Formats: sequence, C-alpha cells, structure tokens
Amino acid sequence: MEKTDNSIDSVSAHYPLLETIDSPADLRKLPAEKLTQVCAEIRQFLINSLSNNPGHFASSMGAVELTVALHYVFNTPYDRIVWDVGHQAYGHKLLTGRRDKFRTNRKLGGLSGFPNPEESEYDTFTAGHASNSISAALGMAVASALQHESPKRNVVAVIGDASISGGLAFEGLNNATMTRNNLLIILNDNDMSIDRNVGALNSYLAHLTTSKAYNTFRYRLYRLLKKMHLVNDGTKDFILRFNNSIKSLVTRQQNIFEGLNIRYFGPFDGHDVERIVRVLGDIKDMEGPRLLHLRTTKGKGYTPAENDPASWHAPGKFDPQTGNRQSEPHEGVPPKYQDVFGETLLELARSNPKIVGITAAMPSGTSMSIMQHEIPGRVFDVGISEGHAVTFAGGLAKDGMRPYCAIYSSFLQRAYDHIIHDVAIQQLPVTLCLDRAGIVGEDGVTHHGVFDLSYLRSIPGMIVAAPRDEITLRNLLYTSQVADNGPMAIRYPRGKGKNPDWKVPMKAIAIGKGERLQDGSDVAVLSIGPMANIVKSAIEQAEADGISVAHYDMIFLKPLDEELLAEVAAKGCPVITVEDGIKEGGLGSAVTEWFNDRGHKIQVTRIGVPDSFVPHGKVPELMKMCGMDADAIHEAIVNAHKSDK
Repeated sequence: MEKTDNSIDSVSAHYPLLETIDSPADLRKLPAEKLTQVCAEIRQFLINSLSNNPGHFASSMGAVELTVALHYVFNTPYDRIVWDVGHQAYGHKLLTGRRDKFRTNRKLGGLSGFPNPEESEYDTFTAGHASNSISAALGMAVASALQHESPKRNVVAVIGDASISGGLAFEGLNNATMTRNNLLIILNDNDMSIDRNVGALNSYLAHLTTSKAYNTFRYRLYRLLKKMHLVNDGTKDFILRFNNSIKSLVTRQQNIFEGLNIRYFGPFDGHDVERIVRVLGDIKDMEGPRLLHLRTTKGKGYTPAENDPASWHAPGKFDPQTGNRQSEPHEGVPPKYQDVFGETLLELARSNPKIVGITAAMPSGTSMSIMQHEIPGRVFDVGISEGHAVTFAGGLAKDGMRPYCAIYSSFLQRAYDHIIHDVAIQQLPVTLCLDRAGIVGEDGVTHHGVFDLSYLRSIPGMIVAAPRDEITLRNLLYTSQVADNGPMAIRYPRGKGKNPDWKVPMKAIAIGKGERLQDGSDVAVLSIGPMANIVKSAIEQAEADGISVAHYDMIFLKPLDEELLAEVAAKGCPVITVEDGIKEGGLGSAVTEWFNDRGHKIQVTRIGVPDSFVPHGKVPELMKMCGMDADAIHEAIVNAHKSDK
C-alpha cells in the first residue's frame, strides 16, 4: 500500500500523542504544530482498528483534521458539535474518552457506530439519518440565547455536501437568519455521500469560490462600524443584503448561502489542520449564522479508500498493509436480497419500457445500480431526498410510467406524508421497494427497518407484502407490474437469502393471498417475510415434543388473506403470529383485529419487536434479545399448546 506523507510507518498499536488524550481538554494543551501528528495517529488507529472490527471507514478518515480542529478551538462539551449522519464521527469518539472502548464499536453492549447522547456528553444529538444537523443545532443555539447562557455557548453543525442537499437542511438554512443565534455551519465537502453525489447543488459546490480578502475586509469593517455605533443588529441584515448584492455585481458570482444572509467563508483545504484552527479562531466569536466551507477527500490517508471511496464507505475486514479486502465465496452461495431485486427489476425493465427505477443516493446500496448500468436513462438517483423520490415517482406514475422506488425501510419513514398525499390518495401504481427491512444489526437504532409494516398498513389502498424467500420476491416484483392495484410496498431484509437457485421463471401472485406451508392441529403459526425460515426451525423442535403445528406464510399484510384466516379460525387452536417488525400495529394486531371483528374467541400470541428502540449488535443477538429467535418461538408454541389443554 502506498503511504501518504502524514501517515505513521509503524502499524503497531502505539500512538504517542493520541494515548495522552483522554478528553478534548488534553488536546487543547498541545501546541498547534503537534496537531498534524495527532491527525496521523488517529488515521493509523482507525486503519488498525477498522481493518479487524469493521465500520464506516472512508467518511471518518476524511474528517480527521476537521474533527481535531473543532475540539481544539471550541470548549467542548460546553460548546456543542452536532454531527449530521455521524458516519464521520469515529475520530470524535477517539478524542472524547472512548479510545480504549473503540474495540467494542458496533458490538452488542459496546459503542454505537453513530453519535449517541446516552453514550457521551460530547454526543450532543442522536445521528444516523441525513440533513438534520442544521435544524437541531439552530434549536440549541436559540435555546442558549433565550436562556442568556454565560459564557456564550458556541454551536456548530457539521454537515456533508450530500446531506445539505436534503430538504430539511434547506428548511434549517432558511430559518437560520430569522432569529438571534450564534450558529456555525461546517460544510464538509468531499463530493460524495456513499455513492457519487448528483444534482445541481453538488455541481454548484464544486465550483463555488469566495474571496478571502473580501470576507476579511467586510468583517473588519462591520466590527468597526458596530464599535462606532453606526450599525446594530437591527440594521445588520439590511447591510448584509446590500453588501451581498454589491459582491455579486462585482465578482459576477451568486452565493446561495449569502443570498440567505448566512456569512460564507471558503472554500478552504479541509486537511490543513493548522489553517482550519486559525480560521475557526477568527470566526468563532462572530455574531449571527456563518458557514465554513471545507474541501476534503473521503478516505484521506489510505490510498485504496481515496481511489475508491464508495467501496470503502463500509469495507468490512481488510489487510491494513495491502488494502486487500476479505472476500466471500460466490459459487453456490445464496445472493443478497438487494441483488435479487436489482437483477429481477432489470429483467422486467427489458421487456416493459414503462418501468423506471428511482433511488435516493443509494444506487449500489439498493442494487438499483444493476439496472442503472444497462439502462441509465430509466434510472433516477435523486440524492438524499426520500420525500421527493416518492412524489417524483407519483408524477411518473400519473402520466403512465411504472416507477419502482428503492429506499431503505428506515429512510422511507421521512417520506410518509408523501406516500399518503402524493401516491395513495390518487391510487397511483408506484411500487415501494423497502430494502433493509427488519432488524439490520450493527448500524443500530437509527437504521432498523422495524416500523414499515405498521406505518404502511394504516394507509388506505396500500398493498403491503413481504417475501419469505428470493423466488417469492421475484414473483412479487413481477406481480406489481402486471397488476393494476394502485400503490404496493414490498419489503425485504438486509443480507443473503437461503436459495442459490433463485433464477426461475416468474409468475403472478394473487393479491392478498397467503400460503399454507404445512398443516397441523394443535397450534397455528402465521408468519410474514423471511421469519418463515426461523419459524420452520422452531416447528421442528415443537414436533419433536409431539406438538402438531400448522404454518401459514401470509405474504400480504394488507390485504389479509381472509380465506386463510377463516381456515385458521375453524381449527379453534391457539394462534401465534411472527413478524420482524414492531408488534404494535403489525401482523399480530391485524390478525387479532380480524378475529375479534368476527367474534372468534381465539388466543393470539404476538411475536415481534417489542415497544422499545433496539440497540446495535449482530442480528442473531438482537433477535434473541427481542424474543424472536427459534428458541423463543418454540417456547411460545409449547406454552400455547399447554394453555389450550
């Protein structure tokens, strides 16, 4: 591996300066000329640690100098740093007393992979999704002003160039000058989200420049006029608008941030830590909202990650010396569900010219990239804009296209209003493809896709389906483009399925029809989605105990298979429902309501995610914690059988 100039040659776990830093207060004791070495040691620590205990790599590598400079200049934790998403916050964790615990990162009971206020007072706001930092930080800045806190509290929002394109970020920017605050926005501009950025704002940022001399002159002039009582806070906004107009006229440049009356500084080299420290020192005490634009390189300091930052966003295990990543065998191995989706959608699109694909900044993460590669003109990456993605899909569907909108389950939560108002009310044929549904593992509480069954079930006219395997997923995708039933949601989990021989001819599935997988008389288990595979193991244990168990794959949460439910009701035996979503409002609730509405006195045991937020950890660990593994289902079958005697 080619070393960069600021890397440490030794791969041994010895970090002379970093090991002396147990808090930002220790960092601030160092002379500024030592900060470059601190940055190098943080990078080497991350390389050594994340090569063995995988996490989000390239983003944190690219934000090291920014992180060090912020904690060096600002009095954290009294001063607030609000991270957007939090992919880039590993260096922040190392500097804030969590270096020795970093080996537990993303493990059950260990450090979260994202900022978490329950974990540290330095983590000021929960992060995990994009575009919320400006609004949250603005709230903190206004709260500080309203409470007349002394000394003055500085509040900093750190947001990436992809996240700032999200609608919520623009709402925060628009509101930032409408009330008194001391907000500093750091724009970490690396021209990347996970995949390459798209959109007009990305192109704008790539070419945006501003005169440092002009900014310095204007700031000094403002300070002088204020000292002479020729300007005050009441006239400041008018003068800023006038100055911005003059600047645009002279330089023939229009600055979107200064157009919103937000002072703009930059762009600066985001890897020159001493210069960032000087700039932050110059602007930290200025009044009013400001934006500092830093240009950074995702994966900085590790050549393989710099050359291919998208693949190194979360690379898994790798050799720190060579950069060789740990690969998995492909022959005879079941595919990832996302790849089944991507390849099947391409098959359908080849024969149906009305099919278009939409993704919100995740073409590779959803495997929409498979269709994008072959038919690029019919795939649209709208950036981190899930709400727009859904409404855009609605517009396409209104005029005759068949859009497939692939979004992670937990990210689709941000588009709930758009699903109702812009798709469901008009019964438009939009297919929502919900990747990463259910418990997702190490990404934790902000990423588990456990709410979609409940929040989609409540929408009139929405079809909600979940395949138990790869073949059923293919058939549901096929069904969605041949049927004329309005909006449809198909949810499927993260990771691999069970069947390597999944490429079979597709067929339509009757909407709202489930399937009896096996008959039985003592207990009936109704499952939805891949939980059927875990139920199968539990039933095998129960049958060894002499219990006869019927198993039904519902396939559809909405509409329910009423003939199947009537068959179950006629058995008169206890019923167990199993789902990989929250119990409240999901399959268990739907089945219980159906029985009650028809006067069936049937004991129903619901198995699913409890009414609490699930932490991070390996999927089997979390399933056991939630009482959703095969042993828990077996125990529920045994108890239901006993209670029925």
